Amino acid sequence: MMQAAPVFRLDGQRILVTGASLGIGRAVALAAAASGATVVLAARGRVGLETVAAEVAAAGGTAEVLPFDAADPAAIRSAVEAAGVLDGLVNNAGSVTREAFLDATEAEMDRVLGLNVRGAVIVAQAVARGMVAAGRGGSIVNMASIAGLVGARNRSLYAATKHAVMGLTRAMALELGPKGIRVNAVCPGLVNTPLAADLMADATFVAAARARIPLGRIMEPEDIAGPTVFLLSAASSGITGIALPVDGGVTAE
Repeated sequence: MMQAAPVFRLDGQRILVTGASLGIGRAVALAAAASGATVVLAARGRVGLETVAAEVAAAGGTAEVLPFDAADPAAIRSAVEAAGVLDGLVNNAGSVTREAFLDATEAEMDRVLGLNVRGAVIVAQAVARGMVAAGRGGSIVNMASIAGLVGARNRSLYAATKHAVMGLTRAMALELGPKGIRVNAVCPGLVNTPLAADLMADATFVAAARARIPLGRIMEPEDIAGPTVFLLSAASSGITGIALPVDGGVTAE
């Protein structure tokens, strides 16, 4: 008897995407909506979220706007409660820093650790508690980075936060698996997003970056969206606790 095809769709699911107003978050939200999910769009600014919500609606999808600061624990918990029962989370809100290790300031440490680690933990905890209470499981995708798998020059603080996200992902997978919640991480390489606009404007940097990437091109946000939707979907029902690099082959070396 022929087996059913894997289910790559998200029909009937409610997916919270943080950092959804631009870049990777926007691309993931559009892809999840196109796959049938109702996407709950979160970021600090309402205007950017409403723009993405309009894009989702124009494509025939459904989106809700839920502004909150992913570095504010009280705001996180209140917003996640307001979002209702969720089937999935893309824990994408975060920040970058390019300070050399010897120049890194305590203020920058607090800022980046507060958003990339503390905020990510609190968002995931709030969503997972709701999933457990609902008793129907779910899928959480933490947005890490290849800087969470290898070192990164002049990005020591950023690399530290993304290594922390990888540790969090694996530990969550072990604890939440028996409750029917899968937890995985997507690890992008260099991606052409607004956060990297200054780098993308440097022709010398871009040429050198492409030369290091086996596929010969810098990733676009849409390259990250597909793998993320896969990890949210039932097609990945047997996968938890992994780091999925989307880097054009950089970490294959």
